[in-house]
Amino acid sequence: MFARVPDVLQKGERPVESSIVYVVDDDASTRAAISALLRSVDLRVETFSSTREFLLFQKEDLPSCLILDVRLPNESGLELQQQLAKIGLTLSIIFISGYGDVPMTVQAMKAGALDFLTKPFRDQDLLDAVRSGLREHRERLEIERSIAELRKRYDSMTTKEKTIMGFVLVGLMNKQIADRMNLSEITIKTHRASAMRKMESRNLAEFVRIGEILGLESNHATILRNARSD
Repeated sequence: MFARVPDVLQKGERPVESSIVYVVDDDASTRAAISALLRSVDLRVETFSSTREFLLFQKEDLPSCLILDVRLPNESGLELQQQLAKIGLTLSIIFISGYGDVPMTVQAMKAGALDFLTKPFRDQDLLDAVRSGLREHRERLEIERSIAELRKRYDSMTTKEKTIMGFVLVGLMNKQIADRMNLSEITIKTHRASAMRKMESRNLAEFVRIGEILGLESNHATILRNARSD
């Protein structure tokens, strides 16, 4: 479902992380039953009676899954889903409802929900959905952390190194880059080698791949067009 974590960051297996399941439901007996079920398989659980309680809770940077009732006082589960998307909270969402209908299900799934279970649901169905949700969010966090690390490496580069990387991304050779930047070819080679070291690239193909992952190629295509018009 998600892009693979870049090979350049796979320096070894990441230790197994703990995870957390959030449950938002205004019915106390439902919260208690779901919590007991999840804890019976050694999952950490936090429960909330309203969307406000959930939003105010300090969340940890862990693989997470949200079990969310569709019908809640003041704000519906679907509205909370939209709000979480706006603030960039990417945890996996499993909707539960005693009144689910096709349009509601379609709306939730189109907005990125992992599953939609209608009460009463089988314990195993919920457990399977939670495991899928935690796995999905764990993969998403891996990718986000990998890209953040690549961005940190990129930000450590000098302006010249970034410019040279941009020209490399659009296919220019050292001699062509030297002409564009009014520098010697030896100087370009030196800066490019330094850039590759900072990005921890093992070869040119990996260097280019990192630029693509960071979305740099479109920015530097503009640089190249401007350079050609000078």
